[in-house]
Amino acid sequence: ARQDFPAEEFMARRARLFAAQRAAGLRHLLIFQPTSMHWLTGFEAKSYQAFQCLVSDADRERMDLFTRDGECAELADEAMLDGLHGWGAQRGVEPVQAFLALAADLRVTGPAAGIEVPNFYLHPHHHARLLAALPGISEQSDMVHDLRLVKSPREQDWLRAAGRVADLSIAALARSLRPGVSELDLAAEIYHTILRNGAEAPAVPLNLVSGPRAAYSHGAPTTRVLCSGESGNAEYCVPIRRHTVSIGRNFALGPVPDQLLRMHDAVAAAGAAMAATIRAGVPVGAPWQAAHDVLAAAGFADHISHTLGYAVSSAFPPATGERFGLAAGGKRVLEAGMMLSLAPNVFDATARLGARVVNNILVTEAGVEWLTRAETGLLGQT
Repeated sequence: ARQDFPAEEFMARRARLFAAQRAAGLRHLLIFQPTSMHWLTGFEAKSYQAFQCLVSDADRERMDLFTRDGECAELADEAMLDGLHGWGAQRGVEPVQAFLALAADLRVTGPAAGIEVPNFYLHPHHHARLLAALPGISEQSDMVHDLRLVKSPREQDWLRAAGRVADLSIAALARSLRPGVSELDLAAEIYHTILRNGAEAPAVPLNLVSGPRAAYSHGAPTTRVLCSGESGNAEYCVPIRRHTVSIGRNFALGPVPDQLLRMHDAVAAAGAAMAATIRAGVPVGAPWQAAHDVLAAAGFADHISHTLGYAVSSAFPPATGERFGLAAGGKRVLEAGMMLSLAPNVFDATARLGARVVNNILVTEAGVEWLTRAETGLLGQT
């Protein structure tokens, strides 16, 4: 919400976007990603479930939000907007048609307008209608995204707070591990710890698997009961003021298979190798390569089925991964203040084992600042 930051910070973010639009020759930008709306206005409503659009006007330096009626009261209180325009199916309003009427009033035309095309939140049919009605409009999906990758001091403070709660939740998971508890029992302890300590509910379901499900990289918790001698792993996000960190750990009850020990040690070493390469000015391909080299040397290159590292976005379903990630051969350089999840996880479907050690960091001029600091060893082992 806009109360999470001083008004001056929101105004500075808007000014940066207006400048980027002018540099690109764009008067208007049509914004559909709720993370972009959140960064620019403090938007938090779940109106992303339906058609909505934030219109950024660089000439008049204003932000107009078109959204469904049900969230207008919340957004009037919680978002920094210059104009709020509601639509409602109960009033017989068809949203795209109504939005195009507003766009005409705001003088939105191509090619002086750009459009953000997110992976979610904009139906393909709606997208096609917008392109047909606004010929010449250009895709500008990275314009706001790129501006918000470097975190402000206050954003960094929220991330540090979220990291502290994430560490507490891992401790709660460790205390709860014993034969006879279910995956849902463990998830309940994690959720309880997160909410009790001032964070919000994760925006996406936890990854929490055990026993023969341990090789599922994104398996959700079930009623399955843990038995002695089994292993598993968990990964999830913790948001505070929607500023989100992720954390992941392995666990084992009783004797640990040698293969899991080798996988876990390789994953932990890969994460350390990534961190050792990271600092401002380093291309994103360097930490990716460092992790890949460690995993390949340990014989697990063929078991990498998960991205090795990525930026984490503010907490809106259905995903919290940014478009920006670490990639093989990537040339884009890291900047101080960027936040990354280091996630060099490996999964072996044949052995039914998975190993994950996920930590989040802030990039600094000299290296990394750890946002998550919980013990990285196998939970449940003494």
